[in-house]
Parts: sequence; structure tokens; C-alpha cells
Amino acid sequence: MDVSLTNFDYGVIGFYFLFMVAIGLLFRNFIGNTSDFFRGGGQMSWWMAGSSAFMVQFSAWTFTGAASKAYNDGLLVLVIFFGNALGFVANYWYFAAKCRQSRVVTAVEAMRIRFGKTAEQVFTWLQLPIGTLYAGIWLNGLGVFFSAVFGFDIKTTVLVTGLVVLILSVTGGSWAVVASDFMQVLVLMPISVVAAFFALKEVGGVGEMIERFPADRMFGGDTNYSALIWIWVVVILIKQFASTNNMMDASRYLCARDTNEARKGALLASALFIIGPVVWFVPPMVSAILYPDLGSMFPQLKKPEEASYVAICIMTLPAGMLGLLMSGIFAATMSSMDSGLNRNAGIFVRNFYLPLLRPKATEKELLMVSKISTIVFGLGIIAAGILFSQMKEIGLFDLMLKFGGYIAIPMQVPLIWGLVVKRVPDWASWVTIIIGLCVSFAVKTWMTPEWTHSILGLDTEFSGREASDLSLIYGVVINLTVGSIVYLGSGLFYKEPTGERKEEVDGFFKNLETPVTADETGTVEKDSSQGKALGILSMIYGGFVFLLALIPNPLLGRFAFMFCGLVLLGIGYALAKAGKEKATA
Repeated sequence: MDVSLTNFDYGVIGFYFLFMVAIGLLFRNFIGNTSDFFRGGGQMSWWMAGSSAFMVQFSAWTFTGAASKAYNDGLLVLVIFFGNALGFVANYWYFAAKCRQSRVVTAVEAMRIRFGKTAEQVFTWLQLPIGTLYAGIWLNGLGVFFSAVFGFDIKTTVLVTGLVVLILSVTGGSWAVVASDFMQVLVLMPISVVAAFFALKEVGGVGEMIERFPADRMFGGDTNYSALIWIWVVVILIKQFASTNNMMDASRYLCARDTNEARKGALLASALFIIGPVVWFVPPMVSAILYPDLGSMFPQLKKPEEASYVAICIMTLPAGMLGLLMSGIFAATMSSMDSGLNRNAGIFVRNFYLPLLRPKATEKELLMVSKISTIVFGLGIIAAGILFSQMKEIGLFDLMLKFGGYIAIPMQVPLIWGLVVKRVPDWASWVTIIIGLCVSFAVKTWMTPEWTHSILGLDTEFSGREASDLSLIYGVVINLTVGSIVYLGSGLFYKEPTGERKEEVDGFFKNLETPVTADETGTVEKDSSQGKALGILSMIYGGFVFLLALIPNPLLGRFAFMFCGLVLLGIGYALAKAGKEKATA
């Protein structure tokens, strides 16, 4: 498919990149130590923490790999994202508060206090490569999308976009990361609504979309055993709960000003995950109706259905809007990658460099090492993204889910139970992980769809889609079950710690039960300044988008730009006004 971007599109993309760099430079002044660099000093408002939690939980994969699921299987893909919404509700009820009340700078610091120094190093050296690989998957998803739009080589796209993200992450630390996440929500959500509107207009409305979408694929196609779909649904909900409610991933709330702000941030993320998917997957479903042969449109892609979202947008959006959409998709992966970079660098500096290599290092030295390590991990993520682009035999959807089922789940089990169950020995955490990874290897090697077919004596073979779902189901269910049995069973060998170790563990659980208050963190000044800063930035970007209505387009296209611009202007004005009122209160 020959896609020709207009000069307006290039201008919009260029402005977006410059705007993100400006955010990094602006928030550079908010950083005084490593706590500021890695978690904003625990001084951020709920709307920043919540929008960041939302953006980190998905990436451009949503618009490529997950879009292919909507294209092939209709509404079934909503299960994944509504699972995120339920996970964030659980954050609101329990995990967000507990994580913030741990009062640490990085999640692995909490693991050291909870499970000891050996566990700290095990988690450090598992999380660093796994976090890099995960971010590589996100970046590769962005490369696939931009390759479909530009016709550029995926590797080149991964390299260039990765370097842009790297610059932002190094210059502004977590303040820039979270601030850019908030801005990216404001960019992404309105354009997603516009893209869904134009897609529905093209097909004739919601009723026509439902009527014309292939009936045998509306709730999952390519099936020989329909019961497997419902098992997949339950497993996905469990998987998404595990991915949001553990000490590592709930560490996103360490930046919140206090316990209440952390909980409100979780509620915001949940609400966004209810609203977002409803509009995100309209375009790929419309593509399934209008463009049943995407292979002829995007022959350069090994999985053409992963371009289903962009295909309909190319055909329907007004001039300049495609550039705005691309900025939004870039935002989706940028938020995941820069957060991953910041977290990995924080773990390396605070949990390896400081305690083992330079215990007496000054904050100035640690800040410098933090930036250097961010660069190193950023280059590693870029390399991982290029590596994944060479994996011809697997699509992004399966790659993302299988990675979570086989590798991430074994790490998450002790990080879930560790906040709930106290009476287990320190070694329970890393033994659970090691056994879980061995189980993952065994499941992947022997518990194949062919093995299942033979054991059950089935007459009909599993379809390709069912075989993929079955692998995921095994990975999640068996890992969670075995891991939980190992962790909880280790309690039989529990001995009450003594001396300093006892004080450490008791202090950890006492902190978990003690709410963090605004008085404790003393953040009134930065609370007002972050509101004013992001309010002004939102109004600047909103004004720019509003002016795009001057581009020669049909009236409806002009109204689309005005809608997006007014959303940004309205929210920006409200934030700036609130920040000013707090500063003068």
C-alpha cells in the first residue's frame, strides 16, 4: 500500500517530538537526587500517577498486535483490557496503598527488606534483562506500525524511535517520564475517539459494523472447541490481575504524593481502561469488513493484520490527522519504554551499584551513574527490538502474551504473595522463581497442543488459534499454581527471624499498615508547580492542535482538530488554575 504523508503530517510529528524533548528539559529542574530521578521524590499528584500507570500498561502493541486480535476475533480482545481495568480496581482496594506505604525508592528495595539481600540480587539480575526484553517487544510493535505507514525498514524505525525516547529519559528522569505520560494520555485519547468516529462513519455506524462483521468471528473465530474460548477468557483475567498487582508493577505508585493519591491514581487508570478499548478496537473491526485482504495492501509485513488499525485510518482521516495519530501511537510505546528505562536504571543504581560497588557514593555520583545506566539500558532495548523483528514465525500478539505467561508470571507469584503472607522464609521468593522458570521450560517443551490432543484422545485437531491459546493457558495456570504451592508451602520451614533481620521485616509490615500522608512528604510546593507546568504545556499543545483546523479539509475534518484541541485546552486550563490556587492558598 502506497502511503504518502502530507507536509502537514510531517509538521505535526516534528512538533510532537520537539514538545517531548521540551518536557524533559523543563522538568530537569525538578531533580535533586536519585529519589527525584527514579520516583519523582514521591511528590506527584494522583492524575500524574494514574495517567502514567495507564500508559505504562500498554504500548503501540495495542494498535498492532492487539488490533490483529480484534481484526481476527472481534470483541474477544476486550477481555485483555477490561482485565487491566479489574486489576487497577484491585490496586485501588489494596496494592496501590501497600506499595506506596513501603516507603522505598525502587521496588527491589522493598524486596530486599521483605526477603533479604540474596533475593535483592536475584530480582535485580532477573528484572534487568526481562525488563529490557519486554520494552524491546513494545518498541518492535512501534516499528511494525511505522513500517506499515512509512514503508521504512522496521529495524531502522526501531533504532530512530528508540533514540528519541532515550533522549527524553536521560534528560528529565522520572519527572519527565511521568509528565510525558500524562501529556501522552491527552494526545492519545481524543485522537482515538476521532479515529473510531471516522471508521464508523465509513462503514455506516455501529449497527452496520456489528451486522457486517463476520458473525463467526465476533467473539472469536477459527475454533473447533468453543469451550476453550471461555477458559482463555478466565485465564487472561487472572493474568492481567497478576501483571498489575505485584510489588514490581505496583511500584508505579511510589511516585504518588501519599496513600490517597496513589489509590485515586489507580482508580483513574481503571476508568481509562474501561473507556479506551471501546474506541481502540473499532477501527480494526471496520478494517475486517472493508479490507478482508490486508496481505495485498501491506505485503511487506509478515503479519498484515497487525496493520488493520492504520489501514482504515489512512483511508478515512483528514489531512494532518494521520500525523496526529502517529504521534499518539508513538506516545503509547514511548510511555512504556521510558518507564522501563527509568525503572531498570533505578534498580541497577540503587540495588547493585550503591550497596555492592560504591556504598559511600555521593548523590552527585549516583545521579551521573543513573544517566549513564539509562543510556546503556536504552541501547539494550533498541537491540532487543531489532532482534524481535527477525522472529518471522510468531506475531506480536502471541509474542507479548507468551512472554508474560512463561517468563513474567514466575516472577510475579512471590511478589503478589509477599505483600500478603508474612510467615515464609526469605529463600521462598527466589526458590519460587527458579522453580517457576523450570516449570515454564517443561511446559513449553512437553505440554504442546499435540500432546494435549493425544492425551485427551480428540478426533479434531486444534486450530492454529486454539493451539496458541492453549500454550498461553498452560503457561499461566501451571505457573501460578505451582508457584503458589511452592511459596505457601515454604511456610512449613519458616523460622522467626532474630535481631536486625527481625526488626527489618517487622518494620516493613508496619510501614505497609501505616498510610503515607501529605504532611509526611511535605510536597505542597511541587504539587502546585506540577499542576501549573503541565497545565501550561497542555494549553500550548492544545492551541497547536486547534490551529490545525486551518488545514484545508472538509468541515468535519476541521471539527475533528477543534475537538482534540479543545480537550487539551480545557484540561490544561483547569490544571493551571488549580495549580495557581494551591500556590496562593
